[in-house]
Amino acid sequence: MILMGPDKLPEVAHKLGAGWRTLKKLQERVEAEVREAIPDLPSTGDIARIARSPVNLLNQLADRVDAKEAAETVDAAPTNEEPVEPPLLASPRPLPPPQARTEDSALPPDPSLN
Repeated sequence: MILMGPDKLPEVAHKLGAGWRTLKKLQERVEAEVREAIPDLPSTGDIARIARSPVNLLNQLADRVDAKEAAETVDAAPTNEEPVEPPLLASPRPLPPPQARTEDSALPPDPSLN
């Protein structure tokens, strides 16, 4: 204000406002053209939120993948009325008992323990 003086201030403000309006119209036109080419593109506000919080974006993408996998699982389910049970797995064998350690480790292991 001091550099321009009171007589030039309205003229400069008017030029700044006109320039700002021109930039906004250009932005809207470019955004409209991009949205025509890519209809699934998120809104500008969503993109700004994504840029501020990339972790939130990753969480949203993970949720979408989980939902898609759940939908595919439901679609792939058999149409029979009887539920299909998973095959029974053989019960795991119990582990052998641990061998007792002796103080003298130079002795060979006792074959009767096997």
